[in-house]
Amino acid sequence: MSPHYCGLFCICFLDWEVKRMKKLLLFVVALATVSALTTSSVTAAKPADKGFNEFGYNYTARNFVGTGASWCADYGVFDEATCNEWLMGPFYNDKLVMKWNEAWDACNDNGYDDPAYCAGAWTDNEWNGMNGGSGAVWHYKIIWVGSEGESSPYWREGGYLVWGNYEVVMDQGTDKTGTAYPPCSGEPNNGGHTMCALAIPSGYGHK
Repeated sequence: MSPHYCGLFCICFLDWEVKRMKKLLLFVVALATVSALTTSSVTAAKPADKGFNEFGYNYTARNFVGTGASWCADYGVFDEATCNEWLMGPFYNDKLVMKWNEAWDACNDNGYDDPAYCAGAWTDNEWNGMNGGSGAVWHYKIIWVGSEGESSPYWREGGYLVWGNYEVVMDQGTDKTGTAYPPCSGEPNNGGHTMCALAIPSGYGHK
């Protein structure tokens, strides 16, 4: 299975890591072209128009502005309980902004491991669960590094590997409830800011 336009990715983490990574999983996997969720007719093709669709996607501008609920709705899932089964959990009402670049699309279309297409590919995932949401605010930055992982010339010190070919170069946020996002230690942060990863550099330019 590979990243897809907002599907879920199956990967083994420690229990606390699964909880902490829920939202990241939604985005990185969101931006590929193959997933079990592609069987849904609503995901068979990208919208032809250049603006935002009713659920928050703008494929021309390569971004999404919506909520956990509208992310599910784009896949034809309008029932909250079913959406939550897809690991949306307490994030159903959270606001979500996702961005990705042209190289990310090209990489997705060409096997996920060719620098000619993938070098410089990145995604950005920002969640805001204040005012009626989960109570967490979290931000991830993810770049492509290839199957060499930490041995890749694109690897940056301070990040961590995810899905074999990608590095999380920034993973930080707050959780006022102390339950939606266990920080790196696996203990609730009780609303304090937690920096789980900050690579150097943490921007989107590539080597």
